[in-house]
Amino acid sequence: MSETYRAAVCTALTGPSSIRIEELETKPLKAGEIRIAVKAAGLNFPDLLMTYGKYQFRPDPPFIPGLEVAGEITELAPDVTSFLAGDRVMGGSKGNGLAQQIVLPAKAARPLPEALSFAEGACWHGAAITAWHALHDKAILQEGESILILGASGGVGMAAVKLAKHKGAIVIATGSSDAKRQALAQAGADHSLDPADPDLAAKVKDLTGGKGVDVVFDPVGGDLAITGTRAISWGGRYLIVGFASGDIPSFPANHALIKGYSLIGLRAGESARRDLKLAKRSEQALRKLAEQGIMRPHISNSFALDDAGDALRMLEQRAVIGRAVINVAN
Repeated sequence: MSETYRAAVCTALTGPSSIRIEELETKPLKAGEIRIAVKAAGLNFPDLLMTYGKYQFRPDPPFIPGLEVAGEITELAPDVTSFLAGDRVMGGSKGNGLAQQIVLPAKAARPLPEALSFAEGACWHGAAITAWHALHDKAILQEGESILILGASGGVGMAAVKLAKHKGAIVIATGSSDAKRQALAQAGADHSLDPADPDLAAKVKDLTGGKGVDVVFDPVGGDLAITGTRAISWGGRYLIVGFASGDIPSFPANHALIKGYSLIGLRAGESARRDLKLAKRSEQALRKLAEQGIMRPHISNSFALDDAGDALRMLEQRAVIGRAVINVAN
């Protein structure tokens, strides 16, 4: 085991420009922990927000971003019996993923399915569990129903597109460029629309025979959220997934009353922590989906660890389609 390792460290809450590659000291494991040689780390929008101190989890600098990783176990605490050295795993935490190694509680790791590469494994679980919790547990999306997926070209949005199609839904997705809309069509979207189109709600209604969609999946927020409510059907379900736009919308309560739709908030991770039976059912379902290659991530950009700051800047510029990955050289 090397006495040091390299990591991409956020040194100030000023965004991607604060990222520095530093040599850090390897620390001994505590009870219940494993050490993973990171092969790939998936970038998430919260990683970017944390470099500005704008995410709900707000670590003080210096800290290492990176919520999701995949790699090989190199060391286990003596009390860990669920894994062996050399096992291929994927896992996550509140950070520390943009590094050559990461230490996690053994319970925070899971075997990497054979169907997924290290890069895919580093991008799979966080988006997949959000999409699953939203469409299966919250909206209870049924075969033949219609769904509008806002921000669909992002990692979570793309996972929702693929899962909705797997469930047999009619998928209407939004992407802000021709390249993004083409990627959405390849991912299985039945219709791909421009979110900036002033007639977006009307077009969604036209595509649903004037009814509107049964479900709206919204990880964007802002003004687009209000457009989404105009495109929803009577008695529809509006999923509040996140606020990637940076603006938290104010929903008109009278509109929800008149159209009889439900506003449904969701936090997949917190729901799993509060309901262990739900967590177990979800993990079993996700394991089967992963083994089948369902919701396989679309990775548009790969970076070296040295270029982690550039990767976060590309995320900030909305230039990533699906997911961006840091391929870590050990």
